[in-house]
This record gives sequence, structure tokens and C-alpha cells, in this order.
Amino acid sequence: MTKLINQTRVILISGSSHVGKSTLGRSLAAKLSWNYLSTDTLARHPGRPWVTTKVKTIPEHVVQHYQTLSVEALFLDVLDHYQNNVLPQVEAIVHAHSFDLSRECLVLEGSALWPKFVANLVDKNTVKAIWLTASEEFFRSRILAESNFDNVNQDRQYLIQKFLARTLLYDQCMRDEVERLGFICVDVESLLMTDDLANSVLKDLFS
Repeated sequence: MTKLINQTRVILISGSSHVGKSTLGRSLAAKLSWNYLSTDTLARHPGRPWVTTKVKTIPEHVVQHYQTLSVEALFLDVLDHYQNNVLPQVEAIVHAHSFDLSRECLVLEGSALWPKFVANLVDKNTVKAIWLTASEEFFRSRILAESNFDNVNQDRQYLIQKFLARTLLYDQCMRDEVERLGFICVDVESLLMTDDLANSVLKDLFS
């Protein structure tokens, strides 16, 4: 395994929102002493339709985005954003870290790493990739808890439900794409401890 890890320059981690990509990505980067980067930092898109400690009000364009588009349209819109605004940057980053040995190795994570979009970047030696999935109840529980769903009004609940539905559609379609392309997909609920999941992923990637 050590030899294979030494040959690898980039690990891609993807999956739907709230599946645990960031937590796993940081854990792997720490274990391997690699750099970590999220695709969320590369380009902006209407975010989560609820308030947080950093976002005190929901921007009107975010409200309109989730109010007016169907679930399928929301899904296709975010894929279009990934392909046109994020993928060119991802390709440049992966190529730079793959071929410039003076650069640090990289764990790159994000929902923007749609299987079909990054298939040509994955290499058996230098670039590894893994996708994360979970049950519908897992996503529902995490999203409703984080959004404070039970304590917001019906209009806000509607936006959150649309976000959840898009998340579930993404996960379903992603799993189909991963299977079609023969990539690795891991159910995060099988190993809920982050360290156990990180060790399992390393085994899957480098065995």
C-alpha cells in the first residue's frame, strides 16, 4: 500500500451535500500529510436555503432559486454550474499536482466532482477517486437538523424540502454513474467513526 500511496499525487472525494466529504477529506489529508482543498471555494452558486451562524438572512436570489425551479431543474442547474464554472479549474489543479512533483500532494473534495466530469482525470497510479453515499434517512436527518427545520415557517420549510429533494436526486444519479463507470462508492453509514472511514477508504483506494 505504501508504494501505491507514494505514486499517488491526488485523491478526489465526492458525493452529495451533507454526506461527509469535508470531514473525510480533512482526515485523509491529515493522515497523509497532504494539502486539502474543497471545490466549494472555486466558484459560487446559490447556497443552502437557511440561516447559519455566518449567514444571518437568506439572500433573495437563493429564495427565488429554490422557489421557482423544480427539483430536476435544480439538479441540472447545479450540474451545469459544476461543468462550466468549476470543472475547468479542477482540471487545471489536478494536472498541476499530478505532473509538477515540486507541488504538495492533494486531497480535493466536493460535489462538483461528478463522476462523468472527472472520469478522464482518474489514473490508476497518480489520481485516485472515491464517491460517498448514504441512506435517504441519513441525508434527511442531517439536513433537517442543520437547517433547524422544525423551528422555521412553512415558506422556509418548503425551500429546505426542495434542497433535500435535490440532494437525494443527486445521490441516486451519482450512484448510478459511479456503477456505470466502475468507480468506488462507499456507504458512510457502514463506518460512522471518521478515523475508521478514512482507514477503510485508504484500503479501498490502494488495495
